[in-house]
Amino acid sequence: MSGTRSKRHGGNLPAETTSFVDRRKEIAEAKRLLSASRLLTLTGVGGVGKTRLAVRVAAAVRRAFADGVWLVELAHVRDGALVVHTVAQALEIHNDGGREPLGLLVDVLRDRQVLLVLDNCEHLVHECATLVATVLHEATRLRILATSREVLRVPGEQVLPVGPLPVSEHNGTRPADAGSRDAVVALFAERAVAVMPTFAVGSENKEHVAGICRRLDGIPLAIELAAARLRVLSADQILARLDDRFALLTAGPRTVSARHQTLQATIDWSFRLCTPAEQALWARASVFAGSFGLLAAEEICVSQDLPAGSVVDLLAGLVDKSILIRDDHSTGTRYQFLDTLRQYGQRMLRQAGGLTWLRRRHADWYLHLAERGEREWFGPDQATWLQRLRLEHANLRLALEFCLATPERTQTALRLAAALHFYWHGCGFVAEGRHWLDRALAQDTEPSKARATALAINAHLAVLQGDASAATAMAQEAQDWAQSRGEQTVLAYLVFVQGAIARFSGDIPRAQALLKDALARFEALDELNSTVIVAYVTLVGATVVQSDLARAIALGQYARALCERHGEQWARAYTLYALSLAEWKQGELAQARTHARDGLRGMHTFNDTFGIVLLVERLAWIAGTAGEHERAAVLLGAASTIWPRVGGQPLFGSQHYLAAHEACEQQARRALGNHAYEIAFQRGTELSLDQATAYALGESPQPAPAAPSATNAEPLAPLTRRERQVAELVAQGLSNKDIATRLVISQRTAEGHVERILTKLGFTSRTQLAAWVTTQHESRNP
Repeated sequence: MSGTRSKRHGGNLPAETTSFVDRRKEIAEAKRLLSASRLLTLTGVGGVGKTRLAVRVAAAVRRAFADGVWLVELAHVRDGALVVHTVAQALEIHNDGGREPLGLLVDVLRDRQVLLVLDNCEHLVHECATLVATVLHEATRLRILATSREVLRVPGEQVLPVGPLPVSEHNGTRPADAGSRDAVVALFAERAVAVMPTFAVGSENKEHVAGICRRLDGIPLAIELAAARLRVLSADQILARLDDRFALLTAGPRTVSARHQTLQATIDWSFRLCTPAEQALWARASVFAGSFGLLAAEEICVSQDLPAGSVVDLLAGLVDKSILIRDDHSTGTRYQFLDTLRQYGQRMLRQAGGLTWLRRRHADWYLHLAERGEREWFGPDQATWLQRLRLEHANLRLALEFCLATPERTQTALRLAAALHFYWHGCGFVAEGRHWLDRALAQDTEPSKARATALAINAHLAVLQGDASAATAMAQEAQDWAQSRGEQTVLAYLVFVQGAIARFSGDIPRAQALLKDALARFEALDELNSTVIVAYVTLVGATVVQSDLARAIALGQYARALCERHGEQWARAYTLYALSLAEWKQGELAQARTHARDGLRGMHTFNDTFGIVLLVERLAWIAGTAGEHERAAVLLGAASTIWPRVGGQPLFGSQHYLAAHEACEQQARRALGNHAYEIAFQRGTELSLDQATAYALGESPQPAPAAPSATNAEPLAPLTRRERQVAELVAQGLSNKDIATRLVISQRTAEGHVERILTKLGFTSRTQLAAWVTTQHESRNP
C-alpha cells in the first residue's frame, strides 16, 4: 500500500498520495454490507484496486468507530505464526508481558469499537480465517474489512467482488466520445499527467485513450502502467503496441481468467519495454519485502553487468514507469513495488536461477545492518536507528525466515535475531523477538558463542515477559558453555540476566549481589551499552525495595550521566523512571515529577508503550502524594486502559508495585469520596494514549467529563465503557479478584464497579447480570 502515514488518534490509515477515481457504486455497496455484517471481504484479481477501495471505504466510515480504523498490511508476512503479531503491532499493542498473542489481542479488542482492515490475506487464508473467526466471536463490537484474492470462508462473511472500472464500447448505449468522461479514462489521464504534465484528453487522442482502456479491460494497475509510457510513446503508439503484444498472448491457459491474462500480459509488455538493465533490477529488487533503500539495492542487486553506480538511475527509470513507488523518509528515500509487480519480478528472477543467491546476499546484508545497529545503538543516532529498523521490519523478517529455512544458515539466524535485541526490547517487539530466537535456538543446537549469546538475550526477553523458569534454564545452559570457554563478556551478561531473574522473582538480596557483580564485570571489560544501563536500572529498583534510597538515587544519577555523556536516549528514559521512584519514596516530589515527565517524553519518542504506562502510573502516585487527588485518579484511569495493550498487568506484578498502586487509589478515594473518584477515573479511561501522555506531562488541561458516547446504541448501552468491560468479565464467570487482576485495578474498585452496574440495571445478583449480557449480545447477533 503506497502513501505516507498520518499519525492520528483513532487509527493508522495512510494518507492517499494519488487521487481516487470513481468506485462510487462499490463504496456505497461496501458501506451497506459492512453495516449489516461484521466481516466483509473484497475479492478480485491482483491490480484491480482492492486495497485502494478498502482504504477509501474505511476512511468513509471512520467516524462510526469510536476506537479507530486500523490497517494491517499482510502482503509481506510469510510466516503464518506472525499474523497475530502483525495485527497487534498495527494496533500498537506491545506484548511485553508474555501473554499468548491471540488471547492478548482478543482482550484488547473485546470492549473496543474498531474496524480492522486486513489487506492481502490470500497467501495466509487459513491463519487469517482462524484469527478473524476468533476475534469476531470474542469481540462483539469489532468489524473486519478484508481484501483477498480468495474468500476467507468464515461464518457470517459477506463477499463483494471488485471488478475492473467500467469501460464504454463503440457499440454501447453511449457514443464513443463519452469515453473522455469515463472514470477509467479519467484514471488514465490523471496518471498520464504525473509523467507528462501537458497531457490532456482531447479530440485528437480520445479514441486512442478509450481504446487503451478497453484493451486493458479497465484494470487500474494495467492502465497506470500504460499511462506511464506516455513519457516516450504517444497514445496511438501505446494502443498499437498493446494490440500487437496481446495478439501473441491470447492463447493463455483456459483455466486462467481473461482479466488475469490481461493483467499478466500488460505487466509482461511493460517488462519487455524496459531496458535490459531495468529488467534486471526489477527482477533483483523483488527480493526485498516491503520497501528498500538505495544503499541496500546498490549492495544486494549489483553484478558485473549491473554496477552499483547505475542503480540510482535505474531506480529512477522504474519509478518513472510506475513499476516502483518512491517514498521519502527522514532516513532517506525508500522504494516499494505493488505486490503484483513484485511477484512478477520474483518469478522472472526464479526463472533466471538468481533467487537463491540474491536471498543469501539479502540475508548477509541485513545481518550486517543489524550488527552495525547493535554497535551504534548506544549513542546519539539511536532514534535514527530505531526508525531505520522499523522501516526494515519486513526485510528483517524475510532474512530470518530464509536463514531458518536453509540448514547451513541457521547460525546466521541466531546472530541476526540476537543482534536485534535492542530493537525487540526498545520497540515493544519482545514477543516477536522470542519467536525468532526460540526458532533459531531450536534449529541450531550446536554449542557455540553465537548460541550462548542468543540464549542470554532470549533469557532476558523471557524475564521481561515474566517467564522466570525458561529464563533460568536458558541462562544456565549459556553459563555452562561460557565458563568452559572462559568467555568473560558472555558471562557478564549472564550474571546480569540472573540478577534480573532474582529481582523479578522477589529475591532482592540475591538480585543486588548479582547485579553488582555484573556491573563490576562490565566495568572491568570496558563494556558500556544500553544493557549495562538496564542493569543499573534494575539495581536501582532492587535498592529502593531495600529502602536504601540515598544509594538508589546515587546509582540512578550515575547511570543517567553515562547516558547523557554518550547521547543514549532510550535507556536514559528507563533510568529516569527508576530515579523518580527513589526520589518519590524519599519525598523529593518536585524532582521525582521532573524526572518522571522527562522519562515519559523519552518513552513517547520511542513509542515505548510499556514505558509510557509505567510513567503515567508513577506520575499518578506522585500527584496523590502531593495532594492532587483528582489528577491522580484521572491518571490511574488512563493507565488502566493502557495496561491491556502491553500484556494486561505490570511487569513488576510484585507486592511493592501493587501496594503503591493500592495506596494511591485509597488515598484518592478518601480525599474525593467514591463517587468523585469514579468520575475522575472514568475521565482517564476515555483518554487516548497521546492524550494521556500529554495530560501526564502537564501539556493539556484537566480533561472535561466524558461526553455522552455514540456507543449508547451498542449492546450494554446503559453502562460506561469500563462498566461494560466489567460486565463482560462477570458474564465470563470471573470473580472480583480475577477482574481486578485482568484490568489492573484494585479488588475494591472491581467490587465498586459491579455494585454500580447491578444498581444501574436493577439487578440483585451476578447471575442476573451474566444472563442480561448474554441476552444483549443475542439480540444484536440473532
